[in-house]
Amino acid sequence: MEVYQVPIVPLIIGVVELLKSLGLPNKFSALAAAVLGVLAGIFFLYPQDIPKGIIIGLSLGLAASGLYSTTKNTVEGVKNMRMSENK
Repeated sequence: MEVYQVPIVPLIIGVVELLKSLGLPNKFSALAAAVLGVLAGIFFLYPQDIPKGIIIGLSLGLAASGLYSTTKNTVEGVKNMRMSENK
């Protein structure tokens, strides 16, 4: 996987957030990220090698899902920590 493929991760996060604002339930956001990653892998990154596109795309989609989840949990943790300090 080349470095130029990594910017697809925030793009997947953005598209998933757009889908959630259009009504996608939160519980399907990880699945949507994985599917978008696979689609990007097959149609954009490796159209000549479908299995490689699936594997790379799946890893990018799951990375996007994990990055979003980690950031969300960190922000919530900091908020809770600040709230408990103010009490």
